[in-house]
Amino acid sequence: MKKINLLIAFLIFAVSGVFAQVETPVKWSVGFKKVSDTEAVILLKANVDQGWHIYGLNVPSGGPISTSFAFTPANGAKVVGKPAAKEPKSKFEDVFKMNVPYYNGEVVFQQKVKLANNKPTTVKGVATFMACDKERCLPPDEYEFAVTIK
Repeated sequence: MKKINLLIAFLIFAVSGVFAQVETPVKWSVGFKKVSDTEAVILLKANVDQGWHIYGLNVPSGGPISTSFAFTPANGAKVVGKPAAKEPKSKFEDVFKMNVPYYNGEVVFQQKVKLANNKPTTVKGVATFMACDKERCLPPDEYEFAVTIK
């Protein structure tokens, strides 16, 4: 009888875990804008759900995890400079005892790319970010992307 009760309890917990909702308050999309035959800009758009935010590109030491990007260009492409975005908002966060830059709503990150020729070139990468609301922060997350510049 104990084995049956244990099995039933295990099944209840296992099934309830299947229905647990995974929160994804940040939705990403990727595209590009061709500036010339030898230059393009990768556009990474983050749509942050209402009540949530992600941190800026340059968070002071001792603060939360900043949004960052790692790019892997294919042959014929080279990443130029650092990613850029609009000026973030800033607020004091007690938990970090400092002002931290953040974005909410929609933000587009831009990365310049130098092209060796006019042939299609793929750039792969990973965006690393941390989403928080007024009560909590989710563990750092990643968005893997690939964009073919034509």
